[in-house]
Amino acid sequence: MKKMSLSVGLDEIDDLAKIRQRVAKKLGESPESLPQIVIRKKSIDARGRRVRFQVSVEIDPSPEPEFGLPHPQEVHGEPPVVIIGAGPAGLFCAYQLARRGIASVIVERGKKVQPRRKDLRLLNQEGQVPADSNYCFGEGGAGTYSDGKLYTRSDKQGRRRDVLEVLALHGAPKEILVDARPHIGSNNLPKVITGLRERLEGVGVRFYFESRVTGLVKKSGRVCGVELLNGDRIEAKAVVVATGHSARDVFELLASEGVALEAKPFALGVRIEHPQEQIDQLQYGRSANHPNLPPAYYSLASTHGRHGVYSFCMCPGGWVVPASTEQGGLVVNGMSLSKRGSPYANSGLVVSVSPEDWEPAGFSGPLGGVDLQRRIEEQAAIAGGGHLVAPATRVTDLLEKRGSSHVPESSYIPGLHATNIAEVVDAAGIPFSERLRRGLQDFNTKMPGYISDQAVLIGVESRSSSPVRVPREDETLESPSLPGLYPCGEGAGYAGGIVSAALDGMRVAEAIERAADLS
Repeated sequence: MKKMSLSVGLDEIDDLAKIRQRVAKKLGESPESLPQIVIRKKSIDARGRRVRFQVSVEIDPSPEPEFGLPHPQEVHGEPPVVIIGAGPAGLFCAYQLARRGIASVIVERGKKVQPRRKDLRLLNQEGQVPADSNYCFGEGGAGTYSDGKLYTRSDKQGRRRDVLEVLALHGAPKEILVDARPHIGSNNLPKVITGLRERLEGVGVRFYFESRVTGLVKKSGRVCGVELLNGDRIEAKAVVVATGHSARDVFELLASEGVALEAKPFALGVRIEHPQEQIDQLQYGRSANHPNLPPAYYSLASTHGRHGVYSFCMCPGGWVVPASTEQGGLVVNGMSLSKRGSPYANSGLVVSVSPEDWEPAGFSGPLGGVDLQRRIEEQAAIAGGGHLVAPATRVTDLLEKRGSSHVPESSYIPGLHATNIAEVVDAAGIPFSERLRRGLQDFNTKMPGYISDQAVLIGVESRSSSPVRVPREDETLESPSLPGLYPCGEGAGYAGGIVSAALDGMRVAEAIERAADLS
């Protein structure tokens, strides 16, 4: 087997015969003499005047192994591992345990993916916020209806491929195994999550939906189960807390149970939305309308002193959606379907913030970052005028330090209210708006044309990551303050996104198995 990298023209990427000719020429052989060739990786190179694809090719590849090995097996053993949260961390923790035949129970406050979809209509069309079933809570977690990006830098052990194969095994498009920036789409993720759950149920993993955990059961200084809102108790050999970045009541529960918590830096800002056609022109130039190019993507970052400003969760051809989890607060996020067919491009535009920033502003303790989020989310709801209408300002008006009298059309279904977004993000006494201005000016230097009167800032993007870390031991991954409790995933401060959360869930499962072997 040989490997080779090629630069391929836009008209050639779908023509395997032409790629074969290119490979043969590079090897000094005839196309007919070559064995099978397979494209293993594909990315877009838009750095020069001519946009091209970069591909990694294998010549005479080894036979494809079956996806997602090893498969889960029939689980056994009581009491089970109790996993709180059916997001990627919780699901992949259960999956990895099932590969070892270890029984688990997943307790999820929200609904299954299909009934959860109905509750999203309440958010978008009626401005209501179902407390336990929304864009953040429910089967699959926050990522299910938020685009389905599968890119991560958190893969020191090279295990990302395992996560992608498991997703492909359960219905994700096989292209995720090839594309440099894989993406499933919010229309495809529900069936993938359903398939994953049905696989787990088939080997004996139990699911409790619409079941909120309200207490931990302890014995001899060790956690041995959970208590549910309805009064039921589930006995556990270990408890995994994989509840995501927005389960604020879980942070409060852990604190009340004596579990150590730490304030963690995170990022807060707005969603920026452009016409997708404009981003295509900025990124692809003359190639912007080529049929083989997807809607253009960007990633931008700037640093001023100790504060970073960066784009986050960029959604080409996407929608801005209401991601609130509490009445009286307004949060926005972005999503795309698999085809990325919306005429709009949106991205988080966020500023890093740490306890050094929020403690002088009066937000203290391990949950100080949560209090900061809540303060700005409440101000956003007030500025929008209610019913999840979002406050919005043109980028050009923010740079001129003024509000907007009107804003462009938007993908945000509940609607926009033209106002001064600086008054919203600065409501807690931290100068977010000035840092956003500096970042935007830097971005426009790196990507001329990014600042535009067609670009609008929509508030607020406050849930980019967890503002809390639940400490755990380096080796055992248990909470040092409560043996048997395993903080896991994004909500505990150990992941950011679908793949890194899934990887952390697998690591925690393996730590639980090691602990069982030692007992």
